[in-house]
Amino acid sequence: MYIYHSEIKAVVFDIGQTLVHYPFPLNWSALYRPAFESIAEEYQLTIKEVEYEHIGNVLTKYNTRINPRELEVSSTEIFTEILEGTSIPKSYLKGIKKSFYSYFCREAQLYPEVEETLREIKSKKILIGTLSDVAYGMDNVYALNDIKDILKYVDFPYTSNDTKYRKPSGKGLSLLAEKMNLSVSEIIFVGDEKKDIECAHNAGARAVLVNRTGEIKEYGEEIQITSLYDILDYLENNL
Repeated sequence: MYIYHSEIKAVVFDIGQTLVHYPFPLNWSALYRPAFESIAEEYQLTIKEVEYEHIGNVLTKYNTRINPRELEVSSTEIFTEILEGTSIPKSYLKGIKKSFYSYFCREAQLYPEVEETLREIKSKKILIGTLSDVAYGMDNVYALNDIKDILKYVDFPYTSNDTKYRKPSGKGLSLLAEKMNLSVSEIIFVGDEKKDIECAHNAGARAVLVNRTGEIKEYGEEIQITSLYDILDYLENNL
C-alpha cells in the first residue's frame, strides 16, 4: 500500500467500463467478421474468404488483449495494412474506419451517476481528465464521442492517441500530470481493470478501482468502489 501526503488536485478517469458501459466483450476477436460483414453490406462490397482471413489476422496482430504493447499505433497504420490485403479501394479507408468503430460504440451508455459526480468534482475546483487506451488505434473523434455529453466537465480529455503510451505503463499518466502542471502524487486515477491500478502506481499516483460486478478483485488499489459517487467521499477526506 502506498502512503501519500499530497492534496488531491486532479481526478483522471479511464473511459470504458468506468465512465461508459460497453456491452461488448473486452476481446473483440469473435466480432471481427460480423463487423466487416456489416461494412461490406454498407458499402456494397464483396469480401472474399481469404480477405476475411487477412482482416482477422491483422486485427489480431493489433489486439492488445492478445498481444499487449506499450506504444500506441495509429488507426491509419492498422487500416492501411488491412486494406492492402483486400480488394477494397484505399479511398474507402476513412469511411471503413468510422463504420468499424461505430459498430462497437453503437450501444455505449454513460453510467447513470457519471454526470452528477463530475459536476460535484468540478465544483470543488479539482481538475478532471481522462486517460483511456483506444482499441485498434481508434481516433479520438470516435473514442471521445461516447463522453460528449460530459466533456464540458473534462479539462484534459486524453487517450493513448495523445500520450502515445498504453497502460499499464505510467508514462502516459506522467505526461498528463505535466500538462496539468501537477505532481503525479496530486492525482488519483480511477479505472476498472488491473492495468489501470498498475498504471497509477507505475506513475506514482493514487489508484481507485471501480468494481460494479461484485467480483473479488484486489489489485493493490488505495480504495475500491462500486459507484463513482463514492469518489466524492474519498475526496472529502483527502483535500
